[in-house]
Amino acid sequence: MRRREMLTGAGAAALASTLPRGASAANSLPVEAPVHVGAVGLRSRDAEALAAWYNAAVGLQEISRDGATIWLGAGGTPLLALTEVDGLALAGPQEAGLFHTAFLLPSRRDLAQWIAMAIDQRLPVSGTADHRVSEAIYLTDPEGNGVEIYADRPQETWTWVDGEVQMGTYALDVDGIMGALGLLPPLWRGAPAGTCIGHVHLKVGDATRAGRWWRDTMGFDAVSTRDDAVFLSTGGYHHHVAVNEWVSAGAGRRSEHETGLDFVELQSRDAATGGLFEDDWGTRIRLV
Repeated sequence: MRRREMLTGAGAAALASTLPRGASAANSLPVEAPVHVGAVGLRSRDAEALAAWYNAAVGLQEISRDGATIWLGAGGTPLLALTEVDGLALAGPQEAGLFHTAFLLPSRRDLAQWIAMAIDQRLPVSGTADHRVSEAIYLTDPEGNGVEIYADRPQETWTWVDGEVQMGTYALDVDGIMGALGLLPPLWRGAPAGTCIGHVHLKVGDATRAGRWWRDTMGFDAVSTRDDAVFLSTGGYHHHVAVNEWVSAGAGRRSEHETGLDFVELQSRDAATGGLFEDDWGTRIRLV
């Protein structure tokens, strides 16, 4: 089908069940977990231009402004903070920092609406994947930050073995996703209410050490562990945070004078928790 050909072209081409112990079936969305990602902040060379891109490509709307920071979100909920800083250099791909911010759409039908828009706008994508637990499309913003647009598969279809969720990377069924529209024409009006940051994926110098930090310091559960990547969550979600060393093995702390990740804000259901944290690579974590 023509849609599939346009969507699965080379990266730069235009875009023409068993639950683990303690998990609850009610946690069908990451925001229902005890701790989840609330927002991500980026340091930017040109916040206005970057905000325009996130509006056009992701469908985020401007929520507010605070000095040099532009807050974007969906349905009135702030999700992304873009802070303009003079004199920043573009971060190199092998440095620690952000691998991607993953925006979770409420339904597969919403993903189909987004795909139709992306094809119409000939939006360049860097990859697509069916991960068993989700269906995802990847982009790169103008300052080199990775972006994922995805929809979850129903939680009852996820498979867990010995406490680890079974994920993978398979060909994306674009035709099947578009079939979720039925006979209705596509109508994308921006990221719908209920869109959230489902997870954040980080580049680190040592994935094993980073995974241990997220377990021991932040209290996350490792739900999929490999030598070069660790996926972590709370409440039985497939992952709220991932750390990998795929291109950044051995990287040290990143410079404050480069573009990229400024902070990750985690939201906790426990009002007694909170604080500021920082990992070994300079990633600032706000727990609120």
